[in-house]
Amino acid sequence: MINKISDRKKGENREFRERRCFPIRQYRNEWKYVCKQGELVRIAEKLSGILEKDTYCGSDGRYEVHSLYFDRIDDSCMMDTDAGLGERCKWRIRCYGNDRTVFKLERKEKKNGKCCKQSCFLSLDTFQEIMGKRVNEVFWKTEEILLKKFCVDAMTGLLEPKVIIDYERTAYVEPATNLRITLDRNISAAYAVEDFSEGGYIRYPVQEKEKHVLEVKFDHILPGYIKSITNDGSLIQTSFSKYYLGRMRLKNMGR
Repeated sequence: MINKISDRKKGENREFRERRCFPIRQYRNEWKYVCKQGELVRIAEKLSGILEKDTYCGSDGRYEVHSLYFDRIDDSCMMDTDAGLGERCKWRIRCYGNDRTVFKLERKEKKNGKCCKQSCFLSLDTFQEIMGKRVNEVFWKTEEILLKKFCVDAMTGLLEPKVIIDYERTAYVEPATNLRITLDRNISAAYAVEDFSEGGYIRYPVQEKEKHVLEVKFDHILPGYIKSITNDGSLIQTSFSKYYLGRMRLKNMGR
């Protein structure tokens, strides 16, 4: 009997360690729509009356998002998106506004139409080591599991920074239901990946003028009143990928 209890405790301890090192991933719905300027303004006005804005939002209700996307040498991540594979993932490093000293490493995974995002913070020194292709050094110095996984993928899959995607975002949240709605304007792409931490690079619009992106992110069921606001039947759901369209925009320019 004592042995059985001991074995059970060992199993519970092992399960706890595994969950601590590799947290259970929660997949969420992520519905995307391409909107015209007038449609986006109408939706924003209605959401402002019932939801609170994200804490990142500035005095004008927006904040800038800067994302540096990585892909393998053979561009397999981009091709997976083009093929519409049900299971795929992307690595990116983000910073916000004018602060180019604190970064977030993110791994975004898509599975059967749902998304899961894991993230951790990076210091400027760590970012520079990654850009300097010293991921083997980063691997041994860090205790952050997600960063270690990135280093392994970079060393074995030869990840490279491919494109910078910038845009202005307004985000609405409802903490009680873990609902998040984002309005992304003026999406652009840049090829000067080496200047990501400095800024000042040339940006090229990804979409037609006056076209933007609405994203609705929720766990299980989207409340009816939110659904009626975000889509009155005039919008068509799309698998919009900022990364893919940014790469294609630069490719068509010969970059």
